[in-house]
Amino acid sequence: MRHYLIILLLGVAGLLQAQQDVQYTQFMFNKLALNPGYAVSTDYPCISCLHRSQWLGLEGAPTSQSFNIRFPMYERKAGFGLSINHDNIGPTDSWSLSGIYAYRFPMGKSNLGVGLQGTIRSYSVDWSEPEALQSGDGIIPMGITRRMLPNFGVGLYLSSPKYYVGLSVPHILNNDLSFFDSINSVSDFNNEQMHAFLMAGMVFEVNKNIDFKPALLMKYTQNTPFDMDIHGSLIFYDKVWAGLTYRLGGLHDSVGESLDAVVQLQITQGLRLGIAYDFTLSRVRTVNSGTYEVMLDYCFSKKGALTNPRFF
Repeated sequence: MRHYLIILLLGVAGLLQAQQDVQYTQFMFNKLALNPGYAVSTDYPCISCLHRSQWLGLEGAPTSQSFNIRFPMYERKAGFGLSINHDNIGPTDSWSLSGIYAYRFPMGKSNLGVGLQGTIRSYSVDWSEPEALQSGDGIIPMGITRRMLPNFGVGLYLSSPKYYVGLSVPHILNNDLSFFDSINSVSDFNNEQMHAFLMAGMVFEVNKNIDFKPALLMKYTQNTPFDMDIHGSLIFYDKVWAGLTYRLGGLHDSVGESLDAVVQLQITQGLRLGIAYDFTLSRVRTVNSGTYEVMLDYCFSKKGALTNPRFF
């Protein structure tokens, strides 16, 4: 009976595989965590950090942090990047470190960044946190178990001052996360799943002082529901951004996963602050009070160098 219970719990975890890679409401300014081709998108070094607390008030809800550095090299023909990401959900804790290299190919007024990344991930489960139905079960590990998981990914990022399009697979290998190697019947029940991301955005001039910027992020994972973020922002005087995102997803009978408000401030030429709040639309809305994100982004450049490309 105990073996069947373990198998059932692992099966539920398998159904949640769409949540393996962290989702970000401010994805349009956290692209390096999703696409290594973005590392060569600018002509100056940039640093960004982001914190996300999902489903406030729900015990064991996901919290995530992302720290990214990108800088050009070799007369801006190539770019290097470093991405550190942390994700905590209930008793599971994951840290990943990615080293990124991208090369830029000029294509008329646009540039194509082709990126590769190598990742090492520390994935652990604290088995003392869940409350077991029956204590002393020898099949359940004691304390904290951990695995170090290598991976690699690829990405393409086409950009110009007016638009961008990106396609990426950040993690290609399906590493085993089960921690139950002795149970042959469930050895493949909880694996890392390959995630594919398609992103796009444009900017349109409404008048001299206002621009409109739509953006799109589509996410694909095998055997999971279709997921997509549709975003639109108004940009006032190149200083204040205000927008909404509609996130598809949730259960089949829901109107979507969330409706998200995003506000960003260009505090100085190089420093930008972003705040987002997600209003949950799916059934889980009854047990949480929403999700928030805070982001800081700083780019090192000469005075006057930050123009339209900063939209992306």
